[in-house]
Amino acid sequence: MDILREIVLVVHFIGLASLFGGFFVQMTAREKVINNAMFHGVLVQLVTGILLVGLRESQELDVNQTKVAVKLAITAVIAVLVIINRKKATVALPVWGLIGGLTVVNIAIAVIW
Repeated sequence: MDILREIVLVVHFIGLASLFGGFFVQMTAREKVINNAMFHGVLVQLVTGILLVGLRESQELDVNQTKVAVKLAITAVIAVLVIINRKKATVALPVWGLIGGLTVVNIAIAVIW
């Protein structure tokens, strides 16, 4: 079961890289968009995050439910922003910045908390 959890964790990191990478490559672009990397990255983050919590609980390992709830709420907000703005030709800079900012906050919570 540990191997499965580690594989899901690696996929979770790949989702993070996709989401943040999709955001990061647009830093110098004049027109901001929600690209496929961001869309698929946030979906992978949601699914694998839930799987990671479920796998930890199935192994009767400690789970900080407050941390999980905060991270899930932030990821849900990111997902909603990405899905709503996905088909738009351009995304307003504040919305695009909020997606990136919340992603960084989620990373910080994962590492520091």
